[in-house]
Amino acid sequence: MAKGWRKKDEHLSAHERESLPHSDFALPGRGKGPKGAGAGSYPIPDKAHARNALARVAQHGSSKEKAEVRSAVHRKYPDIGKEKADRRYRDRRA
Repeated sequence: MAKGWRKKDEHLSAHERESLPHSDFALPGRGKGPKGAGAGSYPIPDKAHARNALARVAQHGSSKEKAEVRSAVHRKYPDIGKEKADRRYRDRRA
């Protein structure tokens, strides 16, 4: 199986999550856990997880967390959310 490929509804295993670099988390760990670095919150190793991170933080995050997650997702995947904004613009012009 190629790295990064997974079925649509497949979740990260605990080992996969622990193996992710800090750059694959919207909110990296704060120094807890083994080796002094916790995994972090809202993993964003691919676009599906990034979209899920945006949805989850919208449900459960503080205002600061929402801003940080949005920023991290858009920094890593600039096109996420753009298609929704483009569609709103087209709808207004019609």
